[in-house]
Amino acid sequence: MPIRPLRFRELLDEPFALIQAHIRTFAMLGGSALVIGVLVVLGITGLISHLTDGSDVGTAWAAILATAACVWMVRLVLRGATVTIGLADFHGVRYGVLDGLRAAARRSTPLVLAQIMFTLTGIGVLLLGSILVITYPLALIWLAQVRARRFVTEPVIIAEHAGFRVGVARSKLLMEGAVWSTAGLWLTQRLIFAVLAVPAFGIPFFLSDFSGTRRWAVITLLVSGFLLVVTVSEIVEASSRVLSYISRRCVREGMDIRIPGDRR
Repeated sequence: MPIRPLRFRELLDEPFALIQAHIRTFAMLGGSALVIGVLVVLGITGLISHLTDGSDVGTAWAAILATAACVWMVRLVLRGATVTIGLADFHGVRYGVLDGLRAAARRSTPLVLAQIMFTLTGIGVLLLGSILVITYPLALIWLAQVRARRFVTEPVIIAEHAGFRVGVARSKLLMEGAVWSTAGLWLTQRLIFAVLAVPAFGIPFFLSDFSGTRRWAVITLLVSGFLLVVTVSEIVEASSRVLSYISRRCVREGMDIRIPGDRR
């Protein structure tokens, strides 16, 4: 992992290099989260469908709400574990999946609070922006700026053992001078994830040609495709948060400077 200030292009590229260096760990982490998420969604949807006598409306809403809840949990777990694994790499320690999950669990309270505020902020900004169609792009830019200011909250919480409020304040301090470039990074990543979503959703529709258009086959394929996109994008974004944290500490605090004779 580079211990120096990173340029915009490097902040786009280096997360993939970090993932490649831990490809087996992240594959196991992401694959486990994906499989468990799909099984939970199908279990909840099946239960609600049974209770509503197979109602199409009940089944549809059960699938949507169960998927939304699982996406929230998957993002929480993946973000915490990925950030932990990335920060361990920075310290020269190689974490496995269980190591990353255990370390993230020790900071679970501030991480959960950060995830709750992350969700509420996104919903609030986008709802305000959707009042008029013409204001939606402006709301997206506003959201990018908000996300940029809090971009390294989770790395601060884990690396510096900070609480939620301290983590947010520290993130805003570290991101001063790089808010708009990080907002651009966040928006660019959204475009990359949209491109990744095309084949991820193309695979389920391709498989539906063989499985048919039966209700449960379609639900399974759509949920799997959606959670696959969420899993990959969250691991990439969490990796970029780690790199941004290290980069901003190098810029603002000279973390990359080594003093001759200093053995600390």
